Amino acid sequence: MSSDMYGSFAEIYDELMDNVPYTEWGERLDKLIKKYGVSKPVRGEILRKEEDPNVEPSDEAAILESERNLVLDLGCGTGTLTEIMYEKGYDMMGIDLSEDMLGQALEKRDTSGYEILYLQQDMIELDLYSPVGTVYSVCDSVNYILEPEELLEAFKRVNLFLSPGGIFIFDFNTEYKYREVIGESTIAENREDCSFIWENFYDEETHINEYDVTFFVMREDGAYDRFDETHYQRGYTVDEMKSIVEQAGLRIVECLDSDTGLTVTDTSERVLIVAKECVK
Repeated sequence: MSSDMYGSFAEIYDELMDNVPYTEWGERLDKLIKKYGVSKPVRGEILRKEEDPNVEPSDEAAILESERNLVLDLGCGTGTLTEIMYEKGYDMMGIDLSEDMLGQALEKRDTSGYEILYLQQDMIELDLYSPVGTVYSVCDSVNYILEPEELLEAFKRVNLFLSPGGIFIFDFNTEYKYREVIGESTIAENREDCSFIWENFYDEETHINEYDVTFFVMREDGAYDRFDETHYQRGYTVDEMKSIVEQAGLRIVECLDSDTGLTVTDTSERVLIVAKECVK
């Protein structure tokens, strides 16, 4: 994946994604963390030792507690969900490959004043300064990893940095969705100050879906600038994804249809998996 994959698209991403149920996703994540995880919505205890004069460096128990309470938004994009989870009291970090998307997240942080750490990294090369209690990755970020071997490496990196008993929550678009629902389809919308044409092409042999996006953004003088971008995502079956999770050393504790919250079926379009770190 290219670090500038989103390019100019990042500037209008939030407007075009205004139908994404971020609030509902935040509620679900909060419930799953409280049900399965070790992170608590207690912000600012010991996020960084040097910032808390009441904590001695030798206070190992307190340091471990602060690490367990760290929550990582992997593939955070423009930081909308990251900020929602911060508002729920979690110590938040956000990581994304796109410099442009992170730029939008930083602008939100400047406005909100939230103490969120953002880093530019590739999921496959995840490298944190400390373990974290929770990692989540939503809005089909993992589908951008096109090779199963690379996805396995990304999941291994997640497992490496999870605190004992920590959890990894992620969703993904299924192969069924690309093949039967959005493949070979075109979506077009006209907004007040921008419009877009979104064309999908799915290759059943490679399981890769190509998104060709053309969008037009109104300038102050009323004229429009045109931008073209191409994105690629891979469709994974539920069985394939479960196998990769288990090979990464994680134990699946819940698997559900992300759209309905019910049991996964052959026609599920987006699936959510909760996997737990196996105590090392």
